[in-house]
Amino acid sequence: MRILKTLLIIVLAIVAIVVLLGLIGADTYHVDRSTVINATPEQVYPYVSNLSSQQAWGPWQEQDRDAKNSLEGTDGTVGAVWSWDGDTIGKGKQEITSLEANKSVRTKLTFYTPMESEGTGSFDLEPTAEGTKVTWGMEGKNGFLGKLMSKFMNMDDMLGPMFDTGLANMKTMVEKEAAEANAALAAKTFNGYVIETIEYPATVFVGKRNRKVKWTEFENFYGSNFAAVGGAMGAMKLEMNGHPSGIFYAWDEQGQTADVMAAMPVKADPSLTVPGMDVLAIPACKMLMTPYFGAYDDSGKAHEAMDAMIKANSLEHYGNVIEEYVTDPTSEKDTTKWLTNIYYMVR
Repeated sequence: MRILKTLLIIVLAIVAIVVLLGLIGADTYHVDRSTVINATPEQVYPYVSNLSSQQAWGPWQEQDRDAKNSLEGTDGTVGAVWSWDGDTIGKGKQEITSLEANKSVRTKLTFYTPMESEGTGSFDLEPTAEGTKVTWGMEGKNGFLGKLMSKFMNMDDMLGPMFDTGLANMKTMVEKEAAEANAALAAKTFNGYVIETIEYPATVFVGKRNRKVKWTEFENFYGSNFAAVGGAMGAMKLEMNGHPSGIFYAWDEQGQTADVMAAMPVKADPSLTVPGMDVLAIPACKMLMTPYFGAYDDSGKAHEAMDAMIKANSLEHYGNVIEEYVTDPTSEKDTTKWLTNIYYMVR
């Protein structure tokens, strides 16, 4: 009996110690790790805001490749849920609760096995001179078992290395993609202008052409002729198919004149005729396009950039040059906001 009584006292003492440890353990936990990625926040953000993308660099996927995963909702939006169920990584889900584009992501973490608990996941992006500082964090409240475990296991020591591994994986992936994107951007950037190669759709223009307009008279030429073109279109009930444009046939640097049409794109067949107007049908073709912001008479450098790209890529410029005047200067007085899309026909 004395032995049984002693064993009972020992068991009760152990239980008391366990209960005490469970009561005095840490109420909460917080773990975070950071790294700097040589990329912009815009380039990093898709990797942390999309739950499926997180699986590509996450450290837990390597531990349980046979785990069953599923996505509910639209990935990359608030309310999207990623669920997992595996022998090694347990069962749980992650729900996007908050998104601030290129800045932060917040998620709700729910763990069912091996131990029930809830937590908050976070990603914060901060631009730096070297790129983007990414901070990955997790925090939550400890239940009784969590408090007890906190006396024997440090959550920071347990999760921190996993966070470091995940961030290292992400860094490798993002920097590789960013380097490729930056190289592609550099290849199409000339004199500070990004020039895209596009497939230009077949377009019919109605306008007034003058084969010798002085550069100093462009404003008056466009002002009077755009109004006349608009009147002719109205009379024939033609529908606009874009923005007012200047279509250039030739450019005389020495005489400072241009052969140009003040034109409006319309929805019509190429056989269209408009009394008193010129009609030009440009077939579908490959064009170079660059956006230019600024006063119209300052667009020379954008055209020089086009010439530089054509030479660098051994292209041939033929046909017309189109300036598409997107911004209405009568409603926007700040010339730095005037957008002109410039197109060159090439082959």
